[in-house]
Amino acid sequence: MANSTGLNASEVAGSLGLILAAVVEVGALLGNGALLVVVLRTPGLRDALYLAHLCVVDLLAAASIMPLGLLAAPPPGLGRVRLGPAPCRAARFLSAALLPACTLGVAALGLARYRLIVHPLRPGSRPPPVLVLTAVWAAAGLLGALSLLGPPPAPPPAPARCSVLAGGLGPFRPLWALLAFALPALLLLGAYGGIFVVARRAALRPPRPARGSRLRSDSLDSRLSILPPLRSRLPGGKAALAPALAVGQFAACWLPYGCACLAPAARAAEAEAAVTWVAYSAFAAHPFLYGLLQRPVRLALGRLSRRALPGPVRACTPQAWHPRALLQCLQRPPEGPAVGPSEAPEQTPELAGGRSPAYQGPPESSLS
Repeated sequence: MANSTGLNASEVAGSLGLILAAVVEVGALLGNGALLVVVLRTPGLRDALYLAHLCVVDLLAAASIMPLGLLAAPPPGLGRVRLGPAPCRAARFLSAALLPACTLGVAALGLARYRLIVHPLRPGSRPPPVLVLTAVWAAAGLLGALSLLGPPPAPPPAPARCSVLAGGLGPFRPLWALLAFALPALLLLGAYGGIFVVARRAALRPPRPARGSRLRSDSLDSRLSILPPLRSRLPGGKAALAPALAVGQFAACWLPYGCACLAPAARAAEAEAAVTWVAYSAFAAHPFLYGLLQRPVRLALGRLSRRALPGPVRACTPQAWHPRALLQCLQRPPEGPAVGPSEAPEQTPELAGGRSPAYQGPPESSLS
């Protein structure tokens, strides 16, 4: 009885994990696809190339390693499908290359925003985005090649060990973890820390006096009026929201995976499914963190959605429902828009007397 209860609990946990993983998969595909369309359809968007690169990496991961995690995760993982030697090596290479491409791409995006905010008038100090992204993919390719130097997949009775955590990199796992997670984390922390410092200084700076303002007197009221207004205890708190979210999301998603890479392979294999899908959730969080939370992206998304959706039905103006205007519409359909009471022509004396304008009185011959 106890064994059946434990088996049912494990089955329920596996089914729940499968549902959550499928939700993450669908969110990564839809979110990154929509953000990529917005970036490509919006000319002049800042960081457009870095955002498009991040969306492409997330889509590649959502189309390759995430389905493999759904189908071929080792027990007690999500799937039960076994991979052969060649697909197992391909899965190792994709995981070892796409994960650093994502983390290094996020760090490159943070550094680009740091240069745009802190040094906006020095475009010569910014390296070309194509050069930066080429270096990112070169580093990702080298880190992916380390997986090919690891031990070969085990024969069928034993676990295949197709992931990075479960011995896929062999002795190169600590080096891979330092270059794939520790280095991007330091770069991201430095970039967003600099952005926060600049925003806080701008928030603490008193406003400049307007030109042509008259000099104040030396009275007590004048001295009190020029004092800066009371500020909150944490000035620049609004500016700290975006850096805190970016750094917090990176740490929450990638720190468990990086720590598992530094742990022994046997212990890392036990927590492989949990830490792997926590890391994969970053692919679904990027469109919201770097897309919807950015005001230019929100404006571009609203503009494109208004173009795609049909226009709203125009409602009648309140003046069109005035009894006099409504009576005119019923008697003869007007050529132009309905006329309100303020725009209606004034009544002639004949109409005020209750006679029709066509009535001109009796002819003069009948009066004589």
